[in-house]
Amino acid sequence: MSTSKGGGTSTFVIRWVNCISMIVAAAVIGYGVWMGIHHDTCRKSLTLPITGLGSIMFLVSIFGFLGALKNNSIFLWMYLLMLCLVLVGILVFTVIVFIVTNGGSGHNVAGLRYKEYQLQDYGSWFVKKLNNHHNWKHIQSCFVKNETCNSLSKRYKTLKQFKLAELTPIEAGCCRPPSQCGYPVVNASYHDISFHPLSSNKDCKLYKNSKAVKCYNCDSCKAGVAQYIKTEWRVIAIFNMILFVVLSMIYFVGCCARRDAARISSKS
Repeated sequence: MSTSKGGGTSTFVIRWVNCISMIVAAAVIGYGVWMGIHHDTCRKSLTLPITGLGSIMFLVSIFGFLGALKNNSIFLWMYLLMLCLVLVGILVFTVIVFIVTNGGSGHNVAGLRYKEYQLQDYGSWFVKKLNNHHNWKHIQSCFVKNETCNSLSKRYKTLKQFKLAELTPIEAGCCRPPSQCGYPVVNASYHDISFHPLSSNKDCKLYKNSKAVKCYNCDSCKAGVAQYIKTEWRVIAIFNMILFVVLSMIYFVGCCARRDAARISSKS
């Protein structure tokens, strides 16, 4: 008697959990389509992963909802199988993210409130992808189009404000030359590069004050992008760990619902 009641409860939970997840999945798909229509090519790269994730969520939720609604053990078997594959995928992806994003903690520089980053500190996968000419040209065009560096002079009106600024890794690496170059800072968008650089770092000669050039071809810029990606991916990995725990609990409840459905089918 108590087992049957527990099974009914698990079926009820699976039904409503998947009903809610179908609504969420539809919203995710809609957001992915909206991004593809309204955003430029710099952000459209996220359209396919977001839409794909929403589609997988929707498909899995349909099988879970219908299986729990009709007490259909076959649908629930398919639901559990797909959910298991999703759990394995999340686990594998999270482990890969932590491996790939290992390293690159940044370097403190006296007088600066932010860190500077060096490309060689990051893994070979990051270096290979960022050194790819096609990949980097696309990223570089996004900096110019979005005026990543040009906005600094609008935010920091005086030299004092700029020196006290807490720049992001991309701003620190792409919008200014490395501090080891020793170029005097005139304002947020201009460095006096008439001086001979104090360092042999090739980034010192690559930097230009031009809005279209800046330090976009520098290794320090690539390192800033690597740090930005690392931070974003680590946040996603932490979210995935939480999602893995939640889905594991749902999977356990789904197993109870499947067992209850199989019992009802055998009695009928």
